[in-house]
Amino acid sequence: MTTLSREHEEFRSVVREFAAAEIAPHIAAWDKKHYFPVEVVHKMGDLGLFGLTAPEEYGGAGADFTSLCVAIEEVGRVDQSLGITLEAAVGLGINPILTFGTPEQKGAWLPDLVAGRSLAAFGLTEPGAGSDAGATRTRAELRDGQWVVNGTKQFITNSGATITSVVAVTARTGTRDDGRPELSSILVPSGTPGFVVEPPYDKLGWHASDTHPLTFTDVTVPEGNLLGERGRGFSQFLATLDDGRIAIAALAVGCIQACLELSVQYAGERTTFGVPIGAKQGVAFQIADLVVMAEAARALTYHAAALKDAGAPASQLTRAAAVAKLYATESAVSATRVATQVFGGYGFMEEYPIARFYRDAKILEIGEGTSEVQRLLIARSLGLPVE
Repeated sequence: MTTLSREHEEFRSVVREFAAAEIAPHIAAWDKKHYFPVEVVHKMGDLGLFGLTAPEEYGGAGADFTSLCVAIEEVGRVDQSLGITLEAAVGLGINPILTFGTPEQKGAWLPDLVAGRSLAAFGLTEPGAGSDAGATRTRAELRDGQWVVNGTKQFITNSGATITSVVAVTARTGTRDDGRPELSSILVPSGTPGFVVEPPYDKLGWHASDTHPLTFTDVTVPEGNLLGERGRGFSQFLATLDDGRIAIAALAVGCIQACLELSVQYAGERTTFGVPIGAKQGVAFQIADLVVMAEAARALTYHAAALKDAGAPASQLTRAAAVAKLYATESAVSATRVATQVFGGYGFMEEYPIARFYRDAKILEIGEGTSEVQRLLIARSLGLPVE
């Protein structure tokens, strides 16, 4: 089991105090109103959460990936919407530019992103291209030194906030020698003519996060907005998702931990037949199972994060990320079901936070690679010829 350092645990305390003071008192209202709290995003930036893994030259802390996972877990322990906002802002917004961007692109975009003054999004998923990224239909044609982008994207987090500054869009830029589409990533600034942010989704959960479909109609940007090498969009996407899956696992750990703490508190206070319900084995054993879920999910997640920080080979990291994401997210869904059962009828009432966690958990098994995709990756790592 990976043991976090004293510095990591001290940092955890800082983020926990922030979440308790700045998010917890307001999240029920934000969730009910489907309100995206830009003011708290700015405060998260002031605390340095968006710049944890960025170099100091761009205003970041130069910390390790494990620190980011700690922050996501602790924010997600209070609210999953703000947890995914942080995860997507760093993992899908900042990291692709930091990893693949030119010095000019980094200088133009990273300072504000790292400070939490703006957000970036990653436009990958389409109506017919989710897990099958090779089915991408969005196209980008190079004309007279400019990229002309046409297509649609869906389920894009942090893409339509008032502070969203840029979206990295994956698009077909040609055809490879083997006949498969050539995929590249192109930076499209917010407000570019032809780039339309469609109305937000009416989602089951994550009500306080920003998620939109996007439309691109003859959107024209300079040739220099190509992110990384032309034709390397698919490999960039895979590397981005490895990191993202570990971060989503950390978000799931926060969900499980919240279910555990809420259930312990409620089982100690709620009485039936003259005794706390926690005295009943049927309830106590279910809560014991939550402990197992939390500790196992946390161990797998921080093991994968440690591999990332150690520069482990891509194949090893991909497998560890898939294992962590699969177990942690499926456990989170189970944990919310168990906690709702512990709460009984109250667990079904929106005035109790457990109802919000129940709604928020399901998407964890879908975003950044479904559970089925994780099983596919794990099976392939064993040498199985599964398709």
